[in-house]
Amino acid sequence: MTSGNGPVSRVATAINGFDQVALGGLPAGRCTLVTGTAGSGKSLFATEFLARGIQVHDEPGVFVTFEEPPADIRRNALSLGLTIAEWERDGKWAFVDASATSTEEGAIIGAYDFHALAARIGHAVHTIGAKRVSMDSLGTVFLRFPGQATVRQELLRVAESLESLGVTSVITTERETEYGSISRFGVEEFALNNVIVLRNNLIQERRRRTLEIVKLRGGPHRTGEWLFTIDPRDGIVIVPLAFLAPHEGAVVRDRVSTGLPDLDEMCGGGVYRDAMILLTGPTGVGKTLTALRFVAAGVEAGERCLLYTFDETRQQLNRNASGWGMDLSAMEATGLLQVVSEYPETSSLEDHFILVRRVVEEFRPARLVIDTLSALERIATPRALLDFFVALGAVLRPRAITALLTSLPADRTASSTGLGIAARIDSLTDVSVLLRYVEMAGRAHRAIAVLQTRGSAHDHRIREVLLDSAGLRIGDPLHGVSSVLAGYGEPVFTADPYGAVDRRAPAPRVDPDG
Repeated sequence: MTSGNGPVSRVATAINGFDQVALGGLPAGRCTLVTGTAGSGKSLFATEFLARGIQVHDEPGVFVTFEEPPADIRRNALSLGLTIAEWERDGKWAFVDASATSTEEGAIIGAYDFHALAARIGHAVHTIGAKRVSMDSLGTVFLRFPGQATVRQELLRVAESLESLGVTSVITTERETEYGSISRFGVEEFALNNVIVLRNNLIQERRRRTLEIVKLRGGPHRTGEWLFTIDPRDGIVIVPLAFLAPHEGAVVRDRVSTGLPDLDEMCGGGVYRDAMILLTGPTGVGKTLTALRFVAAGVEAGERCLLYTFDETRQQLNRNASGWGMDLSAMEATGLLQVVSEYPETSSLEDHFILVRRVVEEFRPARLVIDTLSALERIATPRALLDFFVALGAVLRPRAITALLTSLPADRTASSTGLGIAARIDSLTDVSVLLRYVEMAGRAHRAIAVLQTRGSAHDHRIREVLLDSAGLRIGDPLHGVSSVLAGYGEPVFTADPYGAVDRRAPAPRVDPDG
């Protein structure tokens, strides 16, 4: 902790994403209350606070347990790859067992004696040179006290004792509801300077965990609820990770092909290598075929490509691709293509994100396709989808991965809000391409328009799309039709000066550079 009136220094927890939300970590040398309902992740937060301290910062820690015996904590942590027993042997982790099953001297019997506990914690801290302490969970002990006044008094005593040792500590306790009183006894949050609330809410028949920093006295922090998941390999992972890896590298100026030469021309000569492309269109208009051409172009260029499909099985995707002359199995055999087929309902949105991030980190693709983002609307709220997209950008942009994301238009989805994902993320993408059906002379035609290409000129004309045995081709500009961008086409008429029947008037050609 800094002296005088300066800001309180921070201790980086190294919990995945937390330090970015906390703007640096937990206040050094102080106690932080972590409260939540059953299953919200309190014990894991306390465990990871010590484990990441050892792994990342080589800071020993003491774990004080009031509920689970140390053997259970070791076993549970091992499932996440946290080798507590090994750290104990190395003198970097020490347990103070205050659980009901403990046979250690000073364990809980009847009324609790915090003086004896403080002595045991102090001894453990000095023995291993601990910098961090976790206490899980004090709520078990507080149930023995007669009222709020006693709980507050004893909690203040615990905090004072820990801070006198010069350690940064986490204290967990329970709450009874997800929203409402922050803590069970209604006084814990007032006794400590720092409070974090973990929630495990049921939304649309799915559990959704969030983290909220209520207060961190002595420094700023990000506000609001932050979606997080518990990953079997990475533990707590907070989404979005937009603040994990700010893109501060050199600006990417080279371009890559979309796989469709005419679309490259419409985009001003291809797309920038780190672009996020949003391709929006109704079912059957050619989104997946465009995505397959994008992948095939990458493989032909010797680039690793990752294709995620949320709407089709691998077998369906292979069959459809072969119908257009593309052999996905042969592409995979080269080692340049990896296809992942998942139905959205198999996991939560945040778990899907973790899987995408992990495959990106391990496979290191140059191109990524997600077909289609709109399928994720079946399992997530609009805010969660926005978090997913922002987090995805934080993973892709620093790696200069070209991403093509397909979606349904807002008027063709079953979203309860009436707004498709395209309407919410369109302003966050680099390139926006629209595919539409157009009715002309009693026939359904397809049209394509490039709505934006950030940092580049593009063709503003609406052009016809042709699908035949050769695949998807972009044709000439459409004339004599309006309202294509609105989702339907209608002919343009002009009045005949002689009173004859109206005739269709061709629209003027538009210069591709605006």
